[in-house]
Amino acid sequence: MTSVDDCRLLDLARIRRPEGTITPVESGVDLPFEIERVYYLYDIPAGAARGGHAHRALEQVIVCAMGAFTVTLKDGRTVRRLELNRAHVGLYIPTLIWRELDSFSAGSVCVVLASQHFEEADYIRDYGDFATLKESGE
Repeated sequence: MTSVDDCRLLDLARIRRPEGTITPVESGVDLPFEIERVYYLYDIPAGAARGGHAHRALEQVIVCAMGAFTVTLKDGRTVRRLELNRAHVGLYIPTLIWRELDSFSAGSVCVVLASQHFEEADYIRDYGDFATLKESGE
């Protein structure tokens, strides 16, 4: 069963040039999965929170492309909070980890690299249901 200890920061490559820096991310090379979907969060109102769910099968890497925000990870027993604020650092989140994103700075951009296409049935949106599933060891 996954725990917050299975979540880890990934130091992504940085290619620095006088005209700017680029961070390439290659599916299956820089990430522990093949990328099936990419989406980004932006224009987040002050005080808003995102996430508030877990996934049954989907894995993710979350990157703060601009600004800063906090990710809270829960596995049913342990809570871990991390601030993301560097465009070359990704947070790997395996299956069955609850995540909440908050404390977004003005102008923040969150990029999410996902292992699967969107499928509503993969989401666990109620924390009580998540805790029960984790307790059962499924």
